[in-house]
Amino acid sequence: MGLLHLEAYHSIVDAVSPITESGRITKVVGFIAEAEGPACRLGGVCDIYLKGKALKVKAEVVGFRENRVLLMPFGDIRGIAPGGRVVAREQQAVIGVGEGFLGRIVDGLGNPIDNRGPVATKAMYPIYAKPMNPFLRKRIRQPLDLGIRAINGALTIGCGQRMGIFAGSGVGKSVLLGMIARNTSADVNVIALIGERGRELNEFIQRELGKEGLKRSVVVVATSDSPPLVRMRGIFVATAIAEYFRDMGKHVILMTDSVTRFAMAQREVGLAVGEPPTTKGYTPSVFTLLPQILERAGTCSGSGTITGLYTV
Repeated sequence: MGLLHLEAYHSIVDAVSPITESGRITKVVGFIAEAEGPACRLGGVCDIYLKGKALKVKAEVVGFRENRVLLMPFGDIRGIAPGGRVVAREQQAVIGVGEGFLGRIVDGLGNPIDNRGPVATKAMYPIYAKPMNPFLRKRIRQPLDLGIRAINGALTIGCGQRMGIFAGSGVGKSVLLGMIARNTSADVNVIALIGERGRELNEFIQRELGKEGLKRSVVVVATSDSPPLVRMRGIFVATAIAEYFRDMGKHVILMTDSVTRFAMAQREVGLAVGEPPTTKGYTPSVFTLLPQILERAGTCSGSGTITGLYTV
């Protein structure tokens, strides 16, 4: 009789709470819904049931105020009313990952939007994972062919390096990312399109990325009309998917377009929960989250790497 391999299910069991805890909505202001209970953690996920309906909307715990839970929904906040039931679902934000993501297009929560059915997953990865211990990282020694001779010759990039692409709007940052995705020697491309206009999505996938680039790519999309929490969460989802392929020993390119829109989304979240504005209206949490997300790219103790290309 063969041995059962249960390691892939351990994280799923750990993320599930055997006791259902619930609370009630007391106030809704802007994008924030306040609730009395349930007992939950920062970053956890709750279901908010619309009063008088069987429908529900998922929300993330973004803060606490005077013993009340501050929730920001992933979807439309319309329909949420005082007295609505709130049920804690996930104490830790996780996403199912696997090779089934290759060639797929998902939203900022990891749900497929390409009308090709559900994505097959093999393991659960935390979305807000901690960066790797710097002493476990290997030195950058191996160059990475991006498929563009001008960059390879003048600005050679190593496997596990992080680079910023700085340019104004309409200059060609997305075109450059598409060229790299089609021609690079990396094993997997993970592309995070944060705050993009809806019309630009098909344009990028069909013209810039193409069928060849899409075959070995995972595209995470959070368009400009998405709630700020979904736009902010999209870059974390993309990074978690990249970490899975890195742990499989593959060389991954994580391309984010753009970090500026990610910072703007977090600014909206921060202002909504009451953080004080600083330079250009950005809240302190923006400057805390940026290094946390950037430090997750790079080399590791194994053979896989994440090379980060971030547009600004």
